[in-house]
Amino acid sequence: MRKSRFTEAQIIGMIKEQDAGMSTAEVCRRHGLSPATLYKLKSKYSAWKCRRPRGRRRWRIRMPS
Repeated sequence: MRKSRFTEAQIIGMIKEQDAGMSTAEVCRRHGLSPATLYKLKSKYSAWKCRRPRGRRRWRIRMPS
């Protein structure tokens, strides 16, 4: 399986930038990906919520109830 260029935290950060009002083109330009890739990642990760890591633990991802 191919390793992703971006971590889950980075992907969620990109989605939050777009949700905050930054244009899709600007987000894609800043992070070096295509709009199609951003929308694909958004469909996969947009419903996920991320908590801050504690110590050396990995990011905790929860699906909303």
